[in-house]
Amino acid sequence: MPVTHLTRRIKLKTAETVVPWVTRIRPGHGLERLGSVYGGWWVPTDLITGDSLVYAAGVGEDISFDLALIRRFGCEVWAMDPTPRSIAFAEGVTEPRWHFLPNGLWRENAVVHFHPPVDPAHVSHSATEVRGRGPGFDAQCHTLATFMKMAGHQRVDLLKMDIEGAEEPVLDRILAEGPLPRVLCIEFDTPQGPWSLRRRLRRLENAGYVIRHAEARNYTLTHG
Repeated sequence: MPVTHLTRRIKLKTAETVVPWVTRIRPGHGLERLGSVYGGWWVPTDLITGDSLVYAAGVGEDISFDLALIRRFGCEVWAMDPTPRSIAFAEGVTEPRWHFLPNGLWRENAVVHFHPPVDPAHVSHSATEVRGRGPGFDAQCHTLATFMKMAGHQRVDLLKMDIEGAEEPVLDRILAEGPLPRVLCIEFDTPQGPWSLRRRLRRLENAGYVIRHAEARNYTLTHG
C-alpha cells in the first residue's frame, strides 16, 4: 500500500527524533560542517586531502558541499544525478574539478523509472516511492562499482548519498560486494520507523563503520 504524504512525514520525523537518542555517536576530531544550510554536511576534515576521491550522488540544484570540499582541500568531486533539472543546472557549473554524470546511483546497472515529488516546484524525484502525480522519467542508473570503473578509480574516499530513498538498495549492494568508502554521508529518506533505521545503522556498524554525526536524517560515518 502506498505511504500517504502525512504518514511519510510522521515516520521520517519520528525516526529523526528517536534514533540519535538510541545510537552511539562518536564525534572524534576534525568534524566540520561544509556547504549551505540546505545542502551542507558534517565531515571529518582530518580524513580528507587533496588526493581524496569524492562521489556525490544527488545534486538537485545545490552543490555548495561539493564546491566547499574542492576549495578547502583541492580534491576532485564526481557528482551524479539523472534529474532533468539537475542536468540543466550542471551545464552552468564552470568548476573544472567538479565532474558531472547524468545518471543515477542504484543497486544494479539498469534503466529505472523516477517518480515526481509531491510539490512540482521541487527538484528531487524518487526511484523507490510514488510521492506526487505526473509522468516522471526513465534514466540509466549504475552501481557504485560501475561508476568507479567509468571514472578509472580503484577507491572512493567519501561517498555522499542524497538519493530520495534509493540509499537502502544501494547500501545493500555496497555492503554485500563493496567497495566500502572511508567516509559515508547519507540522508536516510525512506519512510520507516525508528527501529528500522536503527537496524540499518547497526548493519553499517557491523561492517566496521562508526557513526560520527547525526543531523536530522543526515548521518556521517567513517570506516577503519
